[in-house]
Amino acid sequence: MKTLLKDDFKYDLKASLVVFLVALPLCLGIAIASGAPPMAGLIAGIVGGIVIGALSGSHVSVSGPAAGLTVIVLESIASLGTFELFLGALVIAGIIQLGFGFLKAGVLGYYFPHAVIKGMLTAIGLILILKQIPHALGYDKDTMGDETFLQADQHNTFSEIWYAIQYYSPGAIPIVLASLAILIIFERPKIKNHKIFGVVPGALWAVISGILLNQAYGKWIPSWQLNNEHLVNIPVLNNLGEIGSLLTFPDFGMIGESTFWVVAATIAIIGSIETLLSIDAADKMDPYKRLTPTSKELVAQGVGNTISGLIGGLPVTAVIVRSSANITAGNRTKLSAIFHGFLLFILTLSIPGVLNMIPLSGLAAVLFLVGYKLAKPSIFIQSYEKGINQFIPFIVTVTAILFTDLLIGIGIGMVFGLFFVMKTNYQRSIVVTELNGNYLLKLQKDVSFLNKAPLMKQLSEIPNGSQVVINAQRAQFIDHDIQEVLNDFIESSPDKKIEVTIEGYKYNLKETV
Repeated sequence: MKTLLKDDFKYDLKASLVVFLVALPLCLGIAIASGAPPMAGLIAGIVGGIVIGALSGSHVSVSGPAAGLTVIVLESIASLGTFELFLGALVIAGIIQLGFGFLKAGVLGYYFPHAVIKGMLTAIGLILILKQIPHALGYDKDTMGDETFLQADQHNTFSEIWYAIQYYSPGAIPIVLASLAILIIFERPKIKNHKIFGVVPGALWAVISGILLNQAYGKWIPSWQLNNEHLVNIPVLNNLGEIGSLLTFPDFGMIGESTFWVVAATIAIIGSIETLLSIDAADKMDPYKRLTPTSKELVAQGVGNTISGLIGGLPVTAVIVRSSANITAGNRTKLSAIFHGFLLFILTLSIPGVLNMIPLSGLAAVLFLVGYKLAKPSIFIQSYEKGINQFIPFIVTVTAILFTDLLIGIGIGMVFGLFFVMKTNYQRSIVVTELNGNYLLKLQKDVSFLNKAPLMKQLSEIPNGSQVVINAQRAQFIDHDIQEVLNDFIESSPDKKIEVTIEGYKYNLKETV
């Protein structure tokens, strides 16, 4: 057992470094896209890692500021008037989430169709790849972490790539190519598991190579050196006594107004849905197939959002990009999520100058690899081979998320997914046969309301003067709606001169008419 725990610690520490590198630019980018101070994103990442990581029952998910909430946060700040009032609403949203958890609302997370979850993961993988192409080319007008099709800079996912090709920064390309080469080399088992080279994850080596290359530009090719918007940008403190200046505290001055409560409820509901979706997806990716107690997760998220709101952070949810990076980096337990939170806290305060030397093109390479693992071509092939009932909800979800955003795309995918789930699970439990004007209507096993429409159609087609036998001897369950239809038919049969014989139909006509 001691050896296992030691191994877990080693793998979790390596995974936490990868998640930290992924989370750092996303926390900053999501904050900027949300119209909030950059520090608000880092605070949310720290709370998501340390607080929610400690309270969560998930071994693989990582929480932090969610790209899916950027538009909601931006509009909420505008409607309330100040960021401080928004923080007050976030505190209330966290308390509402706690209520969801205590009421066991997390059970809803078990009812998302698998094809839709698979589509969500694949779509996010494609979005990561497409959204990182401009950063890889050194065109950093859009914030890192933006997952929506229509961007704040008035471009969309594809037009942004076109502009990046035209206005690329030459220094970014060698950095992303070198970083990708290192990442691919470190994916090889001999290197990944090497007792010396495998100690430090390839993602860290890739980022270090990007810093060194960019510094070399400054010495030998100054025109290629990346600065300002092309680098990570963390607030720098002159001394630790200034930590308090980075915090923002909530204002509850509008707590008596409906707008305040609408914002709080919206964040609580949408944040809970995104968390449940991400948890379900992360559990499916977990190589050890462990299941997360979803209601406990909502409690953890509620505590996290309450704390984040109290100290100036953004809303926090379980997020699939960081979770998938955690899983693919080989984490074993939730310690990796907690460690990444401490890394965000310690390193952003202690060495912001070093972190601000990281080129976004180098981080783009890390996200390229995460995206590829989520959206491999084999995933499309496997989904197609499972049949049309799985493939259509999958491909609709992928397409809808790519051309809208995560929440709208999931909503569209759910409509298709639930339709095909019902279609797949529909069993024809009513069989009508006819011989020389004699009809036999057999009810078999469970007769659900899904059989109501075909039953009504078949009964309406029985001509006047027929003889009908209703056999329900094999029916273990007959839905109330089906009882209504049958009893209406039995009651009206004398008027149509239809002779009805009942076998094994135990439901009393008087009880349902």
